[in-house]
Amino acid sequence: MAQSHMLRVVSFTGRVLHLHEELYKRTDGRLGHRMIGVPTLLLRTTGRRSGATRTNGLVYARDGDDYLVVASNGGADRPPSWLYNLRAQPDVEIQIGRERQRATARIIEPSDPSYERLWKLVNANNRDRYSAYQQKTTRPIPVIAIAPI
Repeated sequence: MAQSHMLRVVSFTGRVLHLHEELYKRTDGRLGHRMIGVPTLLLRTTGRRSGATRTNGLVYARDGDDYLVVASNGGADRPPSWLYNLRAQPDVEIQIGRERQRATARIIEPSDPSYERLWKLVNANNRDRYSAYQQKTTRPIPVIAIAPI
């Protein structure tokens, strides 16, 4: 019974996040930036195989001029598809509200000296959700620093 309830909650949460992302995209940022209680950006990557533009709504934190996002995929054992795209092509576009900027993404793994500091920053910004996601998987969850050009 408890597992069934958790699946319904996860499914509901996934639908809400998908609706939020669609609203953000369809209104070109007029709605969505702070709609779910944490700041969200749209990350546009280039598909590593297709070459098509892929857009994902992601919670972000700031570190100086950089925008920080996390490749958590909700704690799944497989990273989000957009991370593979970043590894192949780090040149991206971000949209915060209605403002679009070209940027370069840098993947920060747990072995990086700045990882612990950045992890604490993004985790606090997202109400400790990333720590909960990391506990669900053995996959190290990277932080991505996105530097506007």
